[in-house]
Amino acid sequence: MSHLEPVLDQLIDQLIEDEKQIPESRRSVLDTLTDHIHRKMKTGEPVRLHFICTHNSRRSQMAQIWAHTAAKAYQVPKIETFSGGTEATAFHPNAVRAFKTLGFRVTLKTDQPDTGNPRYEVGIGNGLPALTCYSKKIEEAVSPDSPFVAVMTCSDADQNCPVVPGAEARIPLTYEDPKRFDGSDAEQKEYLKTAIDIGRELVRVFRRV
Repeated sequence: MSHLEPVLDQLIDQLIEDEKQIPESRRSVLDTLTDHIHRKMKTGEPVRLHFICTHNSRRSQMAQIWAHTAAKAYQVPKIETFSGGTEATAFHPNAVRAFKTLGFRVTLKTDQPDTGNPRYEVGIGNGLPALTCYSKKIEEAVSPDSPFVAVMTCSDADQNCPVVPGAEARIPLTYEDPKRFDGSDAEQKEYLKTAIDIGRELVRVFRRV
């Protein structure tokens, strides 16, 4: 049997209760993503969701983890999640810390060379596949020969990537960058807020598929 971590089950229940916090203007965008997933599932083909931002260090990583988690929570089949950036940097420690705080099993993979771009294994429960998360460029995350939905999680990437090779659809689901709080007293609070906001919206998506 596969089981989501109890703390993540509880967190998802809370996100559902707080769904009313999602602005009406964003719900239409979320519904577009839900509709695309639903249509693609009817073809029997894999549904590949590629979350994209500039550095693939914060928001796109968060969105990939949440999409993977929500898909497993609602047993939505054939969902494959990816994340990439217009450049590769590293999965930011503040984002890593936020997911640990929320109850995800995040462990550093120590069998990799030290490149300044560490790889983390993110587990969500017993019997459920873990994600390997690290920063990568868009084309390194998923082959352009494998059609995917490009979900643009930051406005800079959305504006600077007029074409995403391999994308069969493109959905702008942008979030404010918590980077602006780095080094401030609000750092941890704001990273958690961003992680929760993304989770709330992606749980809504998969709950309606």
